Amino acid sequence: MYPAALCRWIAEQAPARERAWDCAAGSGQAAAELARHFATVVATDAAPAQLAQAPAGLPRVVALAEAMPLARCSVDAVTVAQALHWLDLERFYAEVRRVLRPGGVLAAWCYGLARVTPDVDAVVYELYEDCLGPFWPPQRRLVEAGYAGLPFPFSRLAVPPFVMETCWTLDDLTGYLGTWSAVQRYRQARGADPVDRYLPRLQAAWGPARERTVQWPLAVLAGRVPS
Repeated sequence: MYPAALCRWIAEQAPARERAWDCAAGSGQAAAELARHFATVVATDAAPAQLAQAPAGLPRVVALAEAMPLARCSVDAVTVAQALHWLDLERFYAEVRRVLRPGGVLAAWCYGLARVTPDVDAVVYELYEDCLGPFWPPQRRLVEAGYAGLPFPFSRLAVPPFVMETCWTLDDLTGYLGTWSAVQRYRQARGADPVDRYLPRLQAAWGPARERTVQWPLAVLAGRVPS
């Protein structure tokens, strides 16, 4: 779950709390948290199967981020969680300018590899880069850079640090690694599971602890349209 503090901060920057648009919402994790702060949150995604998993009660619209059925100047905040690098930015930014009210806020964020301990992180990085490197799409490099190379033609806001955090067992971690798109591609191409290959080293690095704290620092781009 994305940090409650992040969604609260976005609401504090918005000119009002009437409506937010969560773009490329997926299963609605960000939208559900935003709903604590905005009267209405519209969750949109191009994939109906993703939106079907969103919490009940959220307005859900199957639509492209670059062509939204929202009225002009009808939204106080737009959010994009871990998806900005997939969008046609010129067209999407034009939609953001169209639908945001004067002084409205756009916030987009991403996260890279989880942080557990230096030993665990080293094994995960080797899996990520050395083993799976060729199986990641080119857009993944934008995430690694924390969106530093993306154009963002809005009046930038200073963003405090935000971190996703949870407690996981080793089984939780390996299950998560198994969901990586590059792992799926590796399995299809090679007929083997790369996570299994690294499991003995992960077990040794994890040590005797049943659970460990897992963190994902967020890279957040936030800006405002002119009021």
